[in-house]
Amino acid sequence: MNSKSKIDELTPQQIVKELDKYIIGQGKAKKMVAIALRNRWRRQKVSGELREEIMPNNIILIGPTGVGKTEISRRLAKLSQAPFVKVEASKFTEVGYVGRDVESIIRDLMEISVRMVREEKTKTVESKARENAIERTLDLLLPPITSKPKPVGEMDNNDELELRHQRTREKLRSQLLDGSLDNRQVEINVPADSTPMMQIFSPLGIEEMGLNIQEIFGGMMPKKVKKRKTTVAEAMRILTQQEAQKLIDMEEVIRLAVQRAENSGIVFLDEIDKVAGGSSGKSGPDVSREGVQRDLLPVVEGTSVVTKYGMVKTDHILFIASGAFHVSKPSDLIPELQGRFPIRVELSSLSEEDFIRILTEPKNALIKQYQALLETENVNIKFTKDGISEIAKIASIVNSRSENIGARRLHTIMSTLLEDILFTVPEEKPDLLTITSKEVKEALQSVIEDEDLSRFIL
Repeated sequence: MNSKSKIDELTPQQIVKELDKYIIGQGKAKKMVAIALRNRWRRQKVSGELREEIMPNNIILIGPTGVGKTEISRRLAKLSQAPFVKVEASKFTEVGYVGRDVESIIRDLMEISVRMVREEKTKTVESKARENAIERTLDLLLPPITSKPKPVGEMDNNDELELRHQRTREKLRSQLLDGSLDNRQVEINVPADSTPMMQIFSPLGIEEMGLNIQEIFGGMMPKKVKKRKTTVAEAMRILTQQEAQKLIDMEEVIRLAVQRAENSGIVFLDEIDKVAGGSSGKSGPDVSREGVQRDLLPVVEGTSVVTKYGMVKTDHILFIASGAFHVSKPSDLIPELQGRFPIRVELSSLSEEDFIRILTEPKNALIKQYQALLETENVNIKFTKDGISEIAKIASIVNSRSENIGARRLHTIMSTLLEDILFTVPEEKPDLLTITSKEVKEALQSVIEDEDLSRFIL
């Protein structure tokens, strides 16, 4: 791949350290995904025919909800700057039924890849696009003089007019750059999205390809534009985008996007356990789980999928599946699909100590989020150590009594705990709010003691 990815500089140990900033515990899972990610970079360095033979080691993450399965994959994709798509296996139907077909996963991945490459290319032409947009904006503010052919040795008045026009244009340029014209109204042409989308429903999944009448007939239907009144600041933004689109070579963008999707793409298949178990012993018109698995198989194994950007090969796309596997087991998947997920990692349930760390350590810790939200109202909120311990303790108790939803339980508890504060803060503005174990107990004790109530509220 031409563009140097961030993953080029990260070793597996560094990848784990980066994941540690957001995910508490689950060392085994982090280690396995870090190896899988680094192996993709290693494959790119292998020369000759052997490179095509090296297949990615797809992973199944097994563990209850709320322990970090999805977060690991999401952070991994951000870290590697790779095209990433998260889908739920239970949303797909086997061929022959109305619904999403599994190949739409790759089409979604390709759309994300194109958008990523286009954004990168836009940044490289940003300065040139802005220069062009400035010239177009100046043309709107001061239309150019229509020059007529002039006889030799005459036209002194016209020359003077052109010089005056040029001086006025330069004066407007300096005003435009320092922002003093931002609120002035101008009229610009913008594309009119008047072409209706064609909804095509078929087992081939053409509805996913986003075909519209404009694309089908191409040049036969010229693009319509409409006039729009806007401020100079807004016009500059729109015109910069239009100029950037003109400067970008879309053919190259698509070529790089296909390359990136094929070699770096990550597909996260959530709730894979919901399609495990097969349909043996059942008959009737229901969509069979085994049918969905059989449709998934060629995509995971390696096939070519038709997208509106051309054929995309799935041989080297990394698939990470996850599921709680409460009712079914990984061995309930069809043998061929099991074989395509050679690495299995079991994630552990979260303890009270893990909850304390989740509340305070990650960059996006829940306590930091609430502090940032209240700071917008000029209110400081502080959680004492014993207060945080009490929140973690309650989360652990409620998880053990009712459904174990892992770290997501902290969201429900924090929301209930801070409900009154978040409601009264705009009117009542204390300088500092301190949440101790006493406040936590007072706010939540009655809910915890009444087990039926805690099932509804927490």
